[in-house]
Amino acid sequence: MLNLQKQSGAMRLLILAGLLFVLAGCAMMNIGDGLSRAIMNQDDPETVRDGAPAYMLLTDSLIQDAPNDVGLLIAGAKLYAVYAGVFAQSPERAVRLANKARSYGERALCRKNASACDLGNLPFDQYMAVLEGLGKRDVPALYAYTLTWLVQIQVGNADWNAVAELPKVEAALERIVALDATYENGNPQFYLGVINSLRPPALGGKPEKGQRYFEQAIILSNGKALAVKVAYARYYARLVYDQELHDRLLSEVVESNPVAPELTLSNVLAQREAVVLLESGTDYF
Repeated sequence: MLNLQKQSGAMRLLILAGLLFVLAGCAMMNIGDGLSRAIMNQDDPETVRDGAPAYMLLTDSLIQDAPNDVGLLIAGAKLYAVYAGVFAQSPERAVRLANKARSYGERALCRKNASACDLGNLPFDQYMAVLEGLGKRDVPALYAYTLTWLVQIQVGNADWNAVAELPKVEAALERIVALDATYENGNPQFYLGVINSLRPPALGGKPEKGQRYFEQAIILSNGKALAVKVAYARYYARLVYDQELHDRLLSEVVESNPVAPELTLSNVLAQREAVVLLESGTDYF
């Protein structure tokens, strides 16, 4: 069974990497996207940690004034998910913030497509039928909803019922890829690579499928999203004991320039994780 507690440090990085790509969607809040881009281009994660709560409160106030605005709900879902998955400094606070993120995500998807209301609570067969009925116009809301669900699973790792929900998360990501294979520069493939590489084949994992998704994500991000390579090394290369691939990927990350439009913050965090993984790799392999 997946031990999410052991994975928590890396998952904070992965959640952030995936969500930072879509913070630009906050432009739909009519505030402009300058602040969102400033966050994504920040090279000091601690500055983001200290400053983000004010932005979250602003988003809350806007949602209170326009509770049915899908764009605002998506923005709120992503902001709270980022903070819960990466910056919350206590488990209790992380769970509380992740629950709020999930609530905003659920509301956004429900407002966008009424057939998806209460989606996560449906039996699997009905859940899949609803997913099949969603179209390309539903992708932004479905993506935000799915990522907040993933964060909720991450921070609530003592809830094994939530871990059992991972197949639903995977199915939603696969539906997004089917509807728009290039959406968010390969982020859905990035997460699918992680999910399929969490366990060995004997325990239900599909690492070779995960590898294909990682390779697709690298191509779709033009190799600039360093967190993809870190996840590729941590989850796939370690799972199959491929030290050569592991060290090559991480060395590429460490040696890369982290500054890239809308990727700097996630790249800085990826480089920090890569250094730790390279050092621990000596004992792992």
